Amino acid sequence: MNKLLFDRSSGNLGPPAFARIQTSALVLAIQPAPRLRFKGGEKEAAIEDDTGERVGSQAEPSTETKTWAHQAGVNALALDIESRILISGGTDSSIKLWDLEELTAGSKHTFRPTGIVPRTASAHKFGITHLSFYPFDSAAFLSSSYDHHLKLYATETLSVNASFDLNSIIYTHALSPIASHVLVACATQHPAVRLVDLRTGSSTHSLVGHHGALLSLAWSPTLEHILASGGIDGTVRLWDIRKSAGALGVLNMEDSTGITGTDGMGRSARARDVGKAHTAAVNGITWTDDGAYLITAGHDERIRVWDAATGANTLASFGPIIKNGHLSNLPLVVSPSLASSPGKEILFYPNEKELLMFELHEGKLLKRLKVPGPITAAVKSRTGERNVKNRITGLVWRGQAEGIYSAHTDGQIRAWLPRTAEDELLDKEEEDSLKRQDDDQDEGAKRKRQVLDDVFRDLTRQKITFG
Repeated sequence: MNKLLFDRSSGNLGPPAFARIQTSALVLAIQPAPRLRFKGGEKEAAIEDDTGERVGSQAEPSTETKTWAHQAGVNALALDIESRILISGGTDSSIKLWDLEELTAGSKHTFRPTGIVPRTASAHKFGITHLSFYPFDSAAFLSSSYDHHLKLYATETLSVNASFDLNSIIYTHALSPIASHVLVACATQHPAVRLVDLRTGSSTHSLVGHHGALLSLAWSPTLEHILASGGIDGTVRLWDIRKSAGALGVLNMEDSTGITGTDGMGRSARARDVGKAHTAAVNGITWTDDGAYLITAGHDERIRVWDAATGANTLASFGPIIKNGHLSNLPLVVSPSLASSPGKEILFYPNEKELLMFELHEGKLLKRLKVPGPITAAVKSRTGERNVKNRITGLVWRGQAEGIYSAHTDGQIRAWLPRTAEDELLDKEEEDSLKRQDDDQDEGAKRKRQVLDDVFRDLTRQKITFG
């Protein structure tokens, strides 16, 4: 650190380079933060047996306090453009808002929801599948559900401003982060990408090409009309929504050269319409923030990195550690380019009960962060409680290097924050201070007990007669 400060003050290191070094160190220092908890205010479920008597969690008093964000399980997370408001969607169809600015100095805090969308006639009837904020404003957010509906909410009032029935389960949806259009791309059970126009309130058109349900899609962060989608047929297709046909081509895992065209820049190149990106369903897609690379994940337990300009498979190998087999959208997060060294972006992969950190272009495993808590957990259901296997269902990145928040099937929202040596020192000082306070209180209590014992002993020594 002293050398960096010297290089910065002497002019050998510019401010952007200094900031990048610092943020990249923070990203690599990300660890679980179990002392940050999200409490949704729900009580433990009570289970009734055949005789109608309560058994289980509320039958007997327990000294252990359980905390859930959503007692039935958390399916989705989204963070607004200011990295302040976090919204979560539950298996019970409820939506909750959390203010992350509540966290001040200190590593221990319990967040409570600032707003709740309960299960009502106008809200969703089944579990939430995906959430997203409007990319240019935090005043509105979108939610999709297993009830076939896409809904638009006002963040301040939590009222439904628009609702779209797509007549099919919506696995995920996406809004372009840069586009002037407000088209929402939806991946559903139907083998076509559905585009919903928020201005007109209608489904404008569909992008046809997949064979089977769609599980993932993502807009390009640099080209507002380019969209990538993945389905259970193992294909990843690229679309230009301005074209009548829409299709630009497919990605082929056996092609490591790509389509360069006549000028080496992809122009005048013949589109590839045959090939598979994975040998099984594709349920995870994301871009790097500069739009140069596309990352996909599939049920074949492979992660592939693609050159977005040519469609070439970069052949990055992430090893046999990958697990992926759920029929749902898989959240993938890539660190911002300004938060890492050039060409050294970090991929965060939700590997069931752990969060894996990979060097994106080499596939090198940097960290294997285990999710705190048991492998299986009891969550609320319509009949009481049921046991589920805990896994990560949602991931959001906050700021440049302010950490990651994850959603889990056990009903928890967990924080993963950078933890440096200075943070550990401050935590140790805080613990020592609390321990000294506890010791002082114990010493005071001992003195009081000693005084009472002395008084009692003096009274019992004296012979007392009654006349």
